[in-house]
Amino acid sequence: MHRLPPRAFMVFALVLLLLAVLLGLLVGPVQIAPVKLLTLWSADQDMDGRVLELIRLPRVLLAALVGACLASCGAVMQGLFRNPLADPSLIGVSSGASVGASCVIFFGGFGFLGPGLGLPAIAIGAFLGGMAATAVVYRLATSVTGTSVSTMLLAGIAITALAGAVTSLFSFFADNEMLRRISLWQMGNLDSANWHRVMVIAAVVIPLVLVLPREGRALNAMLLGESEARHLGIGVEQLKRRLIVLTALGVGVAVAVSGVVAFVGLIVPHLVRLLIGPDHRYLIPGSALLGAVLLLLADTGARTLMSPAELPTGVITALLGAPFFVALLLRQRRDLVS
Repeated sequence: MHRLPPRAFMVFALVLLLLAVLLGLLVGPVQIAPVKLLTLWSADQDMDGRVLELIRLPRVLLAALVGACLASCGAVMQGLFRNPLADPSLIGVSSGASVGASCVIFFGGFGFLGPGLGLPAIAIGAFLGGMAATAVVYRLATSVTGTSVSTMLLAGIAITALAGAVTSLFSFFADNEMLRRISLWQMGNLDSANWHRVMVIAAVVIPLVLVLPREGRALNAMLLGESEARHLGIGVEQLKRRLIVLTALGVGVAVAVSGVVAFVGLIVPHLVRLLIGPDHRYLIPGSALLGAVLLLLADTGARTLMSPAELPTGVITALLGAPFFVALLLRQRRDLVS
């Protein structure tokens, strides 16, 4: 496949992002004329202007930030595990967050705090659950000889299975209303977007997408193997610890505000790698841009395909991601045979 120059791809992705933002702002259950964009934050807004400012713009920004976070963290995980099938859920963040959110819903966090404070309580529970799961996975994989990436992978699978069982237990004992809330949260949705959530995730994601590309040279060295990376002067153990903490923080916050949005962290880095190659200095920022585009388009589709009803955004990304994942497996099998 012919690869694009990385800088040309970045310009292309920025243009795509701008178009996806405009599409997300103007398209939905209520179609809004482009000229209404000029009334944003003006004093004489009509109803369309208020929809733009209070509903569409926060949701578009939240989708872009969550997509950028998940995709850039996915690129980092694939580089750290040296496995193109790795994604952020391998370190247990998503499954741990599901347990935390389900626990808050089951024990009445939503009803006790009321609709205004209940959702933040679920988000905080999800964040704490994701961090706890990552801490357990990291502790299991760390010994006096350092952190074993392969052990971390196996520990992540075990913790994910355990967390899935705990979440299933909550679902089994939950009443209908609790079960509906748990199911909707696990599907991933951005319908509760507001400016508060945008500010929370922006405070984490913007520094993250600026810091992670600086680790690109070290991740490139890790592709050669840990011993070779050490010979090149890379502090391998410090690098692993730093990247796991940053990834867990970013994905934990993203999952807390949006639920479990599947496959973005898996398929986007693959697409970018096919387009521009495996150099992490460009792969990570390129994945962030394309991840934002993908989740923006998926969320716009979720709002419009069944209008006035709304599909969970995670369902759209899963419908796109699952066939891509199967195609990836088939391609790998073909490469092994040939």
